[in-house]
Amino acid sequence: MQLPEISVILPVRNEERYIEDCVASIFSQDYPAGKMEVLFVDGCSEDRTVELLQNQQKQHPQIRILHNPNRTVPYAMNIGIRESSAPVIVRLDAHAEYPPDYVRLSVETLLTHDCENAGGVFETRGRGFMGEAIAAMLKTPLGVGNASYRLTDEDGYVDTVPFGCFRRELFDRIGGFDERLTRNQDNELNYRIRKNGGKIWLNHRIRVLYYCRDTLRGICRMGFMNGKWNVITMALVPGSMGLRHFVPLLFVLCTLCGLAGLALGNPVITGLLALMWGAYLMLDVFYAWTIAQEKGMRFLPVEIILYPAFHFAYGFGSLAGLVQLPRFLREESRKRGMSK
Repeated sequence: MQLPEISVILPVRNEERYIEDCVASIFSQDYPAGKMEVLFVDGCSEDRTVELLQNQQKQHPQIRILHNPNRTVPYAMNIGIRESSAPVIVRLDAHAEYPPDYVRLSVETLLTHDCENAGGVFETRGRGFMGEAIAAMLKTPLGVGNASYRLTDEDGYVDTVPFGCFRRELFDRIGGFDERLTRNQDNELNYRIRKNGGKIWLNHRIRVLYYCRDTLRGICRMGFMNGKWNVITMALVPGSMGLRHFVPLLFVLCTLCGLAGLALGNPVITGLLALMWGAYLMLDVFYAWTIAQEKGMRFLPVEIILYPAFHFAYGFGSLAGLVQLPRFLREESRKRGMSK
């Protein structure tokens, strides 16, 4: 197969810890370097990200550094798409590393399958003890639900994939990334692809080595923000989010209702609360024990705490999203009115 020219686009902001390893993995690809342009779209980084990229430009002239004054990922992607020149777009993330065959397999999969987007599987990695513990949690069904791009070893059509590889003409046809969404822009784009009759293909041989948050505060903040933006995304684009995205919200609501029932002395609600939490704690201990058997018993108490901490942060984030949703929708309506 004759490989086409491609534009690799990476939104970046404050990635000095990861950017050099990321660049090294991009230029270790077995894809012809002369057929790649690599666009880093910087969202006003406050660390050494841009300086490090400028140093990398000296060795890799394919690198271009673009400015994203709006900071968020969808703006960055749309800037990169507008400034790109190739017929194929590969969307990457600076918080990750890519095996040498990642780009080639992505492009080959796009061109040889009936699909509008081709992608692969997350391999979550962590740095330090807490990072390893968080990564292990995010590799289990209790940690991530039924997200196929994290758990599967099979190829096939799916609802979404991380990042992705696209034909440029797709964005001319269905539009770019939704700039209203600080998060979930990939989910929304993939929903729009499916809504317009397109398909997403997951090739399990395409692996992304993704570095997760490495502190309890970091993973809880991520969960909170994900939960919040799941609600906002669902309101703005109905159908774009799956039921699994709202399980932590249901868990938190049931717990709060159960505690209210307990306070009021309602035996039925109290019994249901006990059943729910009994089942949850059994799963919590089971998966924590499974991880500890593989990685060492020092992980056991940490994992037992991590699961409920992450799920509660996620669920309360969705509650916050529900509370803030009316104001957010009013702001969006005002912005639309001003743009007319």
